[in-house]
Amino acid sequence: MPSLTDTVIRQALKRVASNQKQENLADGEGRGTGRLLLVLKPMPKRVTADWMAQQWRDGKRTKKKLGAYPSMSLAQAREIFKRDFADVIQKGRSIKIATDTRPGTVADLFEGYVAALKAASKPSWKETEKGLNKIADTLGRSRQAREIESEEIIELIRPIYERGARAMADHVRSYIHAAYSWGMKSDNDYRSHSPRRFRIPFNPATGIPTEPKVQGTRWLSEEEFVQLYTWLECPDVPVHPSYPRAVQLIMLTGQRVEEIARLHVDQWDAKERIIDWSTTKNLQPHAVPVPALAAELIESITPNIYGWYFPSAKDPSIPVSHATLYSFVWRQRDRGVIPYATNRDLRRTFKTLAGKAGVTKEIRDRLQNHALHDVSSKNYDRWNYMPEKRAGMKKWDKFVREILAKKSLKSAA
Repeated sequence: MPSLTDTVIRQALKRVASNQKQENLADGEGRGTGRLLLVLKPMPKRVTADWMAQQWRDGKRTKKKLGAYPSMSLAQAREIFKRDFADVIQKGRSIKIATDTRPGTVADLFEGYVAALKAASKPSWKETEKGLNKIADTLGRSRQAREIESEEIIELIRPIYERGARAMADHVRSYIHAAYSWGMKSDNDYRSHSPRRFRIPFNPATGIPTEPKVQGTRWLSEEEFVQLYTWLECPDVPVHPSYPRAVQLIMLTGQRVEEIARLHVDQWDAKERIIDWSTTKNLQPHAVPVPALAAELIESITPNIYGWYFPSAKDPSIPVSHATLYSFVWRQRDRGVIPYATNRDLRRTFKTLAGKAGVTKEIRDRLQNHALHDVSSKNYDRWNYMPEKRAGMKKWDKFVREILAKKSLKSAA
C-alpha cells in the first residue's frame, strides 16, 4: 500500500461512515516489524480515526495510540512515529514502553518540579514557581534543560549576591538545584508519568557553594514580649486590622507564621478551642489547643466572606502571606516602636518563655509540631497528647497574663 495522503483518509472516512465497517489504513508498503496505522471505527454518530503504532514481535501484534485524526495531522503522526517508535521497533523493544524522546526544556523541567511540589501538598510551591519563572526567563525557557551549564547559573546568581541580597542568591541556587535533582530522578521514576525525559548528565548547581547558614539565637525577653504585644493591641500608625492580630496569635500559640496567616474557619473548633490543620510544613496533621487568651482573640475576629481570619489587604479572597506579615513587623521595627524580631524569633520566643513558664520541652515540641525523629515517636506512638498539650497551654496562658498584668501595673504607677 502506498503512503497515505489526506485525500485517501477523507475518502476512507466517508466509506466507513457509509458501510459501517472498520478500516485500517497503513502508511507505507509492507508489514515488516512495525508501521504507522490510522484505525477508522464506525460509531453511532460519527467515525473515530486514531493513529496507532503497530508492532509485530514474537509472532504477536501490538498497538499503541499516538493521537486522533485530524487533531494530530498526518505529518505530525509520521514525525512522532519516526521519533519515538521507529528506533524502538528496529531494536526489537516493545512499543509499550516507548515514550516521548524529546529532551525536556528548561520550562518543562521547572513546571514539572513545581507540579510535583503541588501534588505533594508542599506549601512552598507558589513561591518556588514564582522564583523559577524569573529564572526560566533568564536562562531561556525553550532551551534544553540538559544544556544549561554551571557557569550560566553562576552568572545569574552573581549580580544578586553583589547587590547584597545574599539570602535571595542562596534561594535562587536552591531552586535550581532542587529542580534539577527532581529532573534527574524523574527520568527513572516509574511512579510518575512525566511528559518529558530530561536526560540531564549532572546537576549544574551542585558545585556552587551555598551561603553559610546563620543559626538564629534571638528571642524576646519578657519586657520585649510585653512591649510588642501591647503595641499590637493599639498601633500608633494606620495598619490593616488583621495584621496585628495575626502577629499576636503567633506570639500566643508559637505556631508557624504561614499556618497562622492562612487560618480558616474550617480549622477553628470554637467548642474545643483547638486549631486543626490537616497538613502542615512537615506534611503531618497538627491540632493545637490554644491558650484562653488566644481563644478570646480568635473569637473577637469576624472571618471575611471567604472564611479567612487574616485576609490579604489587596485581595480578600486569599489570606495574608507570611512575607507581608514579616514586612509589617519589619517596618515598625525600623521605627523603633517595637523590639527587633523576625518571624522565627517569635517562634523561638514561645519555645523559650514557655519553658520558663514550666512547660516541658517534649510538650513544647509537640505544641509547635516539631518533627520527632526517634523510632518510638515516628513508628509506634500514636497518642495525640491533647491533655498534656492543654495543660501546657494553661501554664503558658497564666504566664502571659501575669507578665501583661505587671506591665499594666507599672504603667498605672
